[in-house]
Amino acid sequence: MLLSVVIVNYNVKYFLEQCLRSVFDATQGIEAEVWVVDNNSVDGSVQMVRDKFPEVNLIANGDNPGFAKANNQAIRQCKGDYILLLNPDTLVQKDTFFTCIEFYRNHPDCGGLSVKMIDGEGRFLKESKRGFPSPATSFYKISGLIKLFPHNKKVGAYYMGHLDDNTVNEVDVLPGAFLMISREALKKTGLLDESYFMYGEDIDFSWRIKLAGYKNYYLPTTRILHYKGESTKKSSMNYVYTFYNAMAIFARKYFSGNGAKMYTLLIQCAIWLRASLDFGKRLIGKLAVPALDFAASFAGFLAIKNIWATYWAENVNYYPTFYTWTILPLYILIMLLASWLRGGYDKPIRIGRIVQGMGIGALCLLVFYSLLSEELRFSRAIILLGSVWSIASAIVIRLLLSLLNVEGYKLRPDSGKSRLIVGNQSEYDRVTNELFDTLGIESKYVKSLSPQKIADLSDVTKDIEDLMDNRSDIDEIIFCTKDVSISSILSVTERLQGKGIGFRIAPKDMNVLIGSNYTSSPEELYTPDFSNISNVTNRRSKRLFDIVSSLLLLLLSPILFWPQKRKRRYYADCVTVLFGKKSWVGYCRSGELKAKSEEAESENPLPAIKRGVFRTSDRMPNVKNPDRERLDRAYANNYYLMTDITILTINLFRI
Repeated sequence: MLLSVVIVNYNVKYFLEQCLRSVFDATQGIEAEVWVVDNNSVDGSVQMVRDKFPEVNLIANGDNPGFAKANNQAIRQCKGDYILLLNPDTLVQKDTFFTCIEFYRNHPDCGGLSVKMIDGEGRFLKESKRGFPSPATSFYKISGLIKLFPHNKKVGAYYMGHLDDNTVNEVDVLPGAFLMISREALKKTGLLDESYFMYGEDIDFSWRIKLAGYKNYYLPTTRILHYKGESTKKSSMNYVYTFYNAMAIFARKYFSGNGAKMYTLLIQCAIWLRASLDFGKRLIGKLAVPALDFAASFAGFLAIKNIWATYWAENVNYYPTFYTWTILPLYILIMLLASWLRGGYDKPIRIGRIVQGMGIGALCLLVFYSLLSEELRFSRAIILLGSVWSIASAIVIRLLLSLLNVEGYKLRPDSGKSRLIVGNQSEYDRVTNELFDTLGIESKYVKSLSPQKIADLSDVTKDIEDLMDNRSDIDEIIFCTKDVSISSILSVTERLQGKGIGFRIAPKDMNVLIGSNYTSSPEELYTPDFSNISNVTNRRSKRLFDIVSSLLLLLLSPILFWPQKRKRRYYADCVTVLFGKKSWVGYCRSGELKAKSEEAESENPLPAIKRGVFRTSDRMPNVKNPDRERLDRAYANNYYLMTDITILTINLFRI
């Protein structure tokens, strides 16, 4: 066996499928094996591999043991003379493996090898070549000095910026996204160090390759597309701690004396500094727009109150100070809370959610207003007028943010774009007639580059550049991988990067559009998943329903308790649902996820939800032996709050 490719996957099914297709294209003519180690994904990755790639050697873990340990599981069984560790969010060129193996044959001192990596926007990834960490290099990176002097040999040593990106060079660190090692070198280095859960294992491995007497090389004569970070989210405290703690593990392992202590101290400071900055940035980012909404709403309520007091009560001081500075802010907070619960602050922004959320908040205000004593009923008109103002001002704020191109606030980001689809007529028809309709994508202009325009779809760079010269308003280019090579995609994205053009890929035989510079759905991937129960808004709506309905059932218990068929469970279920131990509606199968026996039968697990007092089959209590699997999948994939309301209503006296 010449080559073994090892891919560790975690919840990036569509990226993995696309990656595997490129891998098998690149292994044609090479005696190769492919291993996929899945770290307990819940997005159907395992079943996808089994259905579409039966030739893959699959290891399906029941937990997430980490990147290093998962790789080692496959490496122990690999038979190849060369072993490649490859990320699932990558695409390789057809010549990549040939080029790498040929380089090994001509350079017997090569132990490890990496290639030039390009991200989804055509930018060179500096992680393609790196230097070993040290107190000095880490300081330059953490302090930001590396950005000021990226090509300085000393200051830019972390990314070895003094080396030409397009020249073969010996480097220190090989990236874990594409790390090839020879069998001979592996025998001397041993497996990946499993002390690293994620990050740092590639640095450690690269260090040991050099300690074994081999060299690590950076090979830019072939390229891969790396969507960088699709398997991990880099804004969380967990990422910050895991990343920098890996550097501390490396320091304790290979540095000694004061050097190790100083480096560890620097790392601990970096963790707290980075965490504090990230927390502050996220806090400001989350509160800025709600603060604008509150300020605009309060200004409107205040103006309406003063006008109403002047012309209706004929006394500008008619309403007490308590009403102005306590009751009015409370009104606004209730509406903003309702908007948040409805998803009004989720990205991408949708005006409908804002209107619905604030409208529900205003309705709640009017209901509670009618229940208040006479001395607390200040003015129903102010509530109505103020609510209308709040909704209108929130919409205006979103429009202004959209005009200013603030990230995440561009209204209907897919509409009104000019798109260029690169592919044959059949793929053009598939994208425009199937994918656009399915994903709800609208365009003001769609152009096709097809065989009528170009003779060879394997190299379309010049043709696209010519078209761009004649029509400069193209917003997005969609590549159909059935017709266009990965090499051509990389060439185009590299040439056009930085010009404000978006790039997406329509993979062969896959009903998705993939691109790394979009944030409208999980994994920054365009898929029609807004109705999925794992969607943040749907989870929030489900939890809100559980809380509100539990409170109502407890308040109405003097009336509803006596007709119950299972009286001993009534209060217990209401309390457990109220405090989040259960939900009113769950899957048919027991347990929070699935019964172990069924887990073995179905490797396409459903999103995790809490165990339910009632099950999806309780919507049809009189049907014997319903298809529970189908009901659960329909509930998970097409969730509607009305389903929970219906099931609870039908079973109201069976709590």
